[in-house]
Amino acid sequence: MKTDKVRIVPMTIEQYNGVHELWESIDGFAIRSIDDSESGVRRFIDRNPGLSVTAVAGDKVVGAILCGEDGRRGCLYHVCVRKDYRLEGIATDMVQYCMNALKALGINKVSLIAFTSNDIGNTFWKTVGWTKREDLNYYDFTLNSENITQFVKNNH
Repeated sequence: MKTDKVRIVPMTIEQYNGVHELWESIDGFAIRSIDDSESGVRRFIDRNPGLSVTAVAGDKVVGAILCGEDGRRGCLYHVCVRKDYRLEGIATDMVQYCMNALKALGINKVSLIAFTSNDIGNTFWKTVGWTKREDLNYYDFTLNSENITQFVKNNH
């Protein structure tokens, strides 16, 4: 039974274990071996102070967003909420936190990437007013083949 009030707070590297545990609990979640390691997340948070966010119930991380900006555009990464805490407005509150932080920096546009197979995420983004782009192609180029993506597969 959920009794602890959920708090939306800036992400700190001290929360890394809880955030990583959350990522590992979400079926289909993609975790990169280098970018999503503690040192990779530390580097990201240090480059984007105060932008990333967690949702915390008691001492448990139940939601998280990595949020960054390049001076022109903001980007949301790894937006997730623990399954038993979904549909309570937590993701909306976390996104609003990030949007307000980006807007305070003068960022006027925010993007994100959602896997086409992520039905829950894609439904969420459409519901909260994000626009799916049909007018461009997204390209990647791998500079470090050691940064391996592993998809979480939960057998519940």
